[in-house]
Amino acid sequence: MLLIKRQKTKDKRQKSVIIGLILSDGGLTFSSKRSKNARLEFKQSLAHFQYVVFVFNILSHYCSSSPYVTTGIRAGNRFYGLQFFTRSMPCLTELHSLFYLNKVKIIPDNIYDLLTPVALAHLIMSDGQVASNGLRICTDAYSSSDIVKLINVLMIKYRLVCTIHVLDGRQRIYISAKSINLLASIIKPYMIKSMYYKIKS
Repeated sequence: MLLIKRQKTKDKRQKSVIIGLILSDGGLTFSSKRSKNARLEFKQSLAHFQYVVFVFNILSHYCSSSPYVTTGIRAGNRFYGLQFFTRSMPCLTELHSLFYLNKVKIIPDNIYDLLTPVALAHLIMSDGQVASNGLRICTDAYSSSDIVKLINVLMIKYRLVCTIHVLDGRQRIYISAKSINLLASIIKPYMIKSMYYKIKS
């Protein structure tokens, strides 16, 4: 019974990690038009090498290969990143049905239940930026209504002081410096040390 309980706890944590990644830089894709199930794709810059390895170690059970270096052009400059894919699985297809509508990533209506402290930690580690002693979450890809869904959870469930900032026409969630200590108490247990700088007040 103890082993079963531990496995369920591990499964819940892995699901929360995946949800945090989907909300940020991760994506659910189908490897081909014939694929019935989705897979998770996750990529970060080489500067965040430690974080990618941290995530991979949590999800390695779902992967058939290790992270690998990718390259591309961003803003006219050569970009190097570290990327990995999970295997295609029914559980990820279920999440795809929640987080995608007409191939566009959305915030699902049940985000209040899905955004656990673990998921929030990975959202912050993956897509959080230090700004004015507070923290900015890069929510550029989401619609205004989706951003409102997400900020409501941060304010109501986690009691964080948040506002929506518009930068160059892009809407991002800003967590006030007043709430950084509270945020740290919620997510620090699930973070890698190299990302602690994001939650220093």
